[in-house]
Amino acid sequence: MNLAELKAQLPDYAKDLRLNLESVLSEGGAPGLSQKQILLVALACAIASRYKPLTVAVAAEAMLHASDEERNGARVAATIMAMNNIYYRFVHLVEEPEYGSLRAGLRMNAMLNPGCGKVDFELACLAVSAINGCGSCVASHEKTLRKHGLSAQPIQSAARIATVIHAVAVTLEQADVAG
Repeated sequence: MNLAELKAQLPDYAKDLRLNLESVLSEGGAPGLSQKQILLVALACAIASRYKPLTVAVAAEAMLHASDEERNGARVAATIMAMNNIYYRFVHLVEEPEYGSLRAGLRMNAMLNPGCGKVDFELACLAVSAINGCGSCVASHEKTLRKHGLSAQPIQSAARIATVIHAVAVTLEQADVAG
């Protein structure tokens, strides 16, 4: 199933999501991001949102704009953030400074060479961290993106992609369940 078919499956009560999905997946609706960046962020977000038909559809669209290695970078971002967001959210929420001084002890070698550019990887990590609700990671990735010269606009675009992809995944999954 492709993105157009999935979009058509959104129920009438989710009409705004249909419009938003079309918008955020275009350069006009995601200012500051290239089409490749949009789809890499969307792929990482679809993986994080855990609705397989959406992940498959976004992956197929991403094939048209990004290499296998670059798409793997989006997968690395989703995978590493699935782990890191839990750990660093724990460190933040426990409110005990001692945990922040302890070594995490989690392997993250894939971050050294994820397969896509550093900025693309950081955009995907930020967006997935927003989905997973890790404020510490969102703040860290936002600071890194700013150090790489990005303005607020492309960073906001990545967050908007995360917002819409996750909402579409939740809505379609619930529509499947509700029948």
